[in-house]
Amino acid sequence: MPKLTKRVVDAALPSPKDYVLWDDDLPGFGLRVFTSGKRSYVIQYRLGGRSRRYTIGLHGVWTAETARQEAKAQFGRIARGENPTEERQLDQKAISVKELCGRYLKDLEAGLIMGKGGRPKKPGTIVSDVGRIKRHIIPLIGHLRVKDLTKADTTQMMKDIITGKTRVSVKTEKLRGRAVVRGGAGTAARTVGLLGGIMTFAIESGIIETNPAHGIRKPKDNVRSRRLSEDEYRVLGKMLREAEGDERYAATVDIIRQIALTGCRRSEMINLMWKEVDTDASCLRLIDSKEGHSIRPIGLPVVEFLDGQRKRHQGSYVFPGSGDDNAFGSFPNRWEQLFEKSSLADITPHVLRHSFASVGNDLGFTEVTIAALVGHSIGTMTSKYIHTLDTALIMAADTISGYIQGLLNGEEFKQTAYALDRASRKSALRHFLAKAKAGDEETALAA
Repeated sequence: MPKLTKRVVDAALPSPKDYVLWDDDLPGFGLRVFTSGKRSYVIQYRLGGRSRRYTIGLHGVWTAETARQEAKAQFGRIARGENPTEERQLDQKAISVKELCGRYLKDLEAGLIMGKGGRPKKPGTIVSDVGRIKRHIIPLIGHLRVKDLTKADTTQMMKDIITGKTRVSVKTEKLRGRAVVRGGAGTAARTVGLLGGIMTFAIESGIIETNPAHGIRKPKDNVRSRRLSEDEYRVLGKMLREAEGDERYAATVDIIRQIALTGCRRSEMINLMWKEVDTDASCLRLIDSKEGHSIRPIGLPVVEFLDGQRKRHQGSYVFPGSGDDNAFGSFPNRWEQLFEKSSLADITPHVLRHSFASVGNDLGFTEVTIAALVGHSIGTMTSKYIHTLDTALIMAADTISGYIQGLLNGEEFKQTAYALDRASRKSALRHFLAKAKAGDEETALAA
């Protein structure tokens, strides 16, 4: 057979069976002619004792000359021990981001995906992850192959979430339930973080070698840096006092106040059970917090509230819901109703937690002490030895919660009261609270 040229290729006619015209000038390079009349360029080679055929592409897309150059390039790869046929088969089988997410979710639900501290992710975290996967990751990049995903694709996904491209309001499985997906910078940052975890899962599964979500410059989440000023604490206190007379908001007001006074996470306070409350030792012994088992010192205002609450509610939960023995479940809706038209409409429960820590810093407590009070991982070592440090930590909790309670009550609680040495602060604060509770505010401030 002569050299394959345009004239030879154009002259090749179909027959009842497919056949191949081989090129004498480049052995192994040929033209396959189909019964339909279509023609494609191929190479035939041996590797590992087996004969293999690799299709370069259709005539028309490829010319005889460009196909010849591609054939030479592929023969060069074969000489180096590579197998283009096998690579193409693997490439065609490469899974998409959507398929990878399906595998990840299957392992996530089976408790095989580890979160903080090497523990399986918690149900609440799983719900959040599933939502971000189904409402952001899959709609935006689910069609891409994992092996082809780049940092540019990840960055574009992040920008699309920030600008609200995935914004939607959808019906959920719950009765009258609806999920409102707004996007934004915070959601984008957390979704990129989740995608990084999914890509690490892909690396561990042998699908890819590098993580395309690492090194992405994520937007700063303003919620994480937002804190309440003293005036905003007084505004919040006034809002809570006005709402506590409405039976619909009674439990929500109590939960908000206790989050503010403890720095606990929203879920930790809503799901707080009496078996986790130890008012005699002035602490909460949380069984299943974000950090696992966690001991949180609590101040005198919180102790007094819990002692009173225990007399009113004898079930399992500190803040019981309706029906059988369960936790209060209307907090998100009640929060939104309370704050939506107020000057504090931009705050979240996390802002109260961050503000608690910030007040502690303002009052001169160390980072390790504050971490132990709010249950940050940096305080894990402190938490292990809390029985030997409880006096100092409880004093710190007394000081911070007492100061915040004074602000919520609208009092001008002078910070000079905390210029006392550390050993005197606890008794000074308890004296102040006792006087304030008795209505002798002037005497209390003087103390």
